[in-house]
Amino acid sequence: MNHDPAHPHADAGSDSDAGIEPRLIDHLIELRARLLRAVVGLLVVFLALMPFAADIYGLLAAPLLANLPASGQLVANDPAGGFFVPIKLAFFAALLLAMPWLLYQAWAFVAPGLYQREKRLAVPLLVSAVALFYLGCAFAFFLVLPTVFGFLARFTPDVVAMMPDIGKYLDFVLVIFLAFGASFELPVALVILVLLGWVTPQQLKDSRGYAVVGVFVIAAVITPPDVVSQLMLAIPMCLLYEVGIVAARWLVPQKAESEA
Repeated sequence: MNHDPAHPHADAGSDSDAGIEPRLIDHLIELRARLLRAVVGLLVVFLALMPFAADIYGLLAAPLLANLPASGQLVANDPAGGFFVPIKLAFFAALLLAMPWLLYQAWAFVAPGLYQREKRLAVPLLVSAVALFYLGCAFAFFLVLPTVFGFLARFTPDVVAMMPDIGKYLDFVLVIFLAFGASFELPVALVILVLLGWVTPQQLKDSRGYAVVGVFVIAAVITPPDVVSQLMLAIPMCLLYEVGIVAARWLVPQKAESEA
């Protein structure tokens, strides 16, 4: 092939484009491999939980059943609900259990592009986020649900037969888990905001009053319309706000804070 002397850099540009394209393909191949491993891991956990789907639902329904009267029971308004609802629960349980594996695959994909300092900060934040989410779900299951159902059952008239639908009960519990799990991420969110330089620990401390009002508004929006669940979400979030301030002060040196 003849080269045009008027365009001496034409071949150099082609070589550069040829170098970029293989790198992009390598990233796409790596992304596909990570996604495949994540899906396979989730599928393995889901298949392992499938035989115990009914038992898992029975465990999840324990806080409600403990507060139902002798005549109360769970019902399935949908003829296929008794089959599909436990399977749906098994999938969400598998998603919850496989979360560390899924996050590891995401981390393994993005980690090579991070600086060493970013890696040192990202790993504890990621671990803390997972642990706090699990803690929020455990808090909801062991403390919030029994208290809320006890409160609701106490104020239900005796002439009303409590027979909740299994599908609606599962949706209710999943919303509670998601609300408390996400709300317990507040310290991690505050630390990230400080590390990005958007706020300082002192500003977080000075805005404590506004934060408390915002917390109660958020609790009123994302929880069921009862005072008990709202308080049981708002109070821990206020405490977690203080934890976030302490963690941010510990991670951000005082000199850097004063300069900010």
